[in-house]
Amino acid sequence: MTARRLLIAVISLALLTGAAAVATRSANALGLEERVVQHRLANGLTLLLMERHQAPIVAVNLTYKVGGVHEHNGITGVAHLYEHMAFKGSRTIGVTDARKEQPVLEELDRIAEAITAEKARGPAADQTRLAALRKQFAETEAKAAGFVVSAELATLYQRHGGVGLNATTGKDLTRYFLSFPSNRLPLWAAVESDRMANGVLREFYKEKNVVLEERRQRTDNSPSGRLHEAFSAAAFQAHPYGLPVIGWPSDLDGLSKARTEAFFQTYYGPANAVLAIVGDINQKDVIALVEQTFGRIPARPPSPPVLTTEPPYAGERRVEVEYAAEPQILIGFHKPGTGHPDDEVFDVIESLLSDGRTSRLHKRLVQEKQLATSVSAFSDYPGALYPNLFVIGATPRAPHTAAEVEQAVYEELDRLKKEPVTPRELEKILNQIDAAQVRSLRSNSGMASRLGYFQAINGDWRETFKRRDRIAQVSPEDIRRVAAHYFTKSNRVVATLVKPAKQETESKP
Repeated sequence: MTARRLLIAVISLALLTGAAAVATRSANALGLEERVVQHRLANGLTLLLMERHQAPIVAVNLTYKVGGVHEHNGITGVAHLYEHMAFKGSRTIGVTDARKEQPVLEELDRIAEAITAEKARGPAADQTRLAALRKQFAETEAKAAGFVVSAELATLYQRHGGVGLNATTGKDLTRYFLSFPSNRLPLWAAVESDRMANGVLREFYKEKNVVLEERRQRTDNSPSGRLHEAFSAAAFQAHPYGLPVIGWPSDLDGLSKARTEAFFQTYYGPANAVLAIVGDINQKDVIALVEQTFGRIPARPPSPPVLTTEPPYAGERRVEVEYAAEPQILIGFHKPGTGHPDDEVFDVIESLLSDGRTSRLHKRLVQEKQLATSVSAFSDYPGALYPNLFVIGATPRAPHTAAEVEQAVYEELDRLKKEPVTPRELEKILNQIDAAQVRSLRSNSGMASRLGYFQAINGDWRETFKRRDRIAQVSPEDIRRVAAHYFTKSNRVVATLVKPAKQETESKP
């Protein structure tokens, strides 16, 4: 028995006695697929269920098909901001008296609009009026704060055994997740259906400042953040993948409550959501529960598609970012998005180049040549749904330069084009990828996450398992062909982080 077959047999035995059943690659997929139930509500919500009765726990993953890619200049950061706002509660959670709160919020919005209008006059703005408006705004905001029950949503879930309450906003998706005792599922359904139907932009202006501070910490005051932002902007000059998920500061500052509400109404409808529930459940009971709660939410019009595509490169693009920090380099190559037959090949190349200390880039650049302190490769940057980038990032080791690291990277990529990967090396890489994927399926939260992700991205939760099978079929010739086709100068973008040049202080004679 080969090492690969032995590994598959071990995995099969482990999962048959654990959380997921496996026999062979194809049988593994079949065994898990049989346990997934898909149900579509009349309002368009997609529900995915899997029973696992090892413990009285359930994991939920609510994925909305909305992210930074659905923004444009003027409203960048709105998807991420709304993710923050979602934790403020609803008309019934997070507030002492929603009826009394509403007119105060409306007055606050009116004052905010007046401030924005006055500031828009530029040098002609009436500073006395602005000062008066800001004083009035602060007083009204303090009055609104009197109705707020801080962190009531999180407290409610914690009180009932919930753990891992969190959310994330990416380029393609916004995702909310939580685990809790299975007998608390009715509570969760009532709360989350209320949030979907009756979202409230409570503490809107306060939260904008929170996000602006987050941007300052993660981007403006971060050398890596600055580099990645400039890199994406250079790589995508037309497609919205080039826009920052956290938003431009001016967009965040000027973002109105009305535009944020309009964004919510457009993208947070039930037809734009996938709900995955995995754990100690009865599938029929859960379908009835979700129909009773989420099914009451009216359907909304389909969300508008992203129409802009990135034109083909006319040559290499390079960008340099000055920052008082150690140098860094990012090298990206344009590649197809999800669903393209080459997409899985890039997953294999990613692992081949940078998965662990025995990977090619780590061995050559970090261990042997000692050109870099770290090096990594990652596919599907900055998103997966649309054509994206395969990226290699590295930190040069002093006194070596980014240029030396860059040249060494190209040498390794040329090896992929010219020298077929050996069967032994490929077998090792495929085993590593498969083992990682199996591990992600063994927990309730991992399974719910992957089901929700592939349903939202690919339109088919079965990709959770089919993708494993396709990766297993990647050949040395596939790797050579993809490397030769995509890893070219005319298809690449390079960003380097450099220290600012020293300013001459001596006066000229």
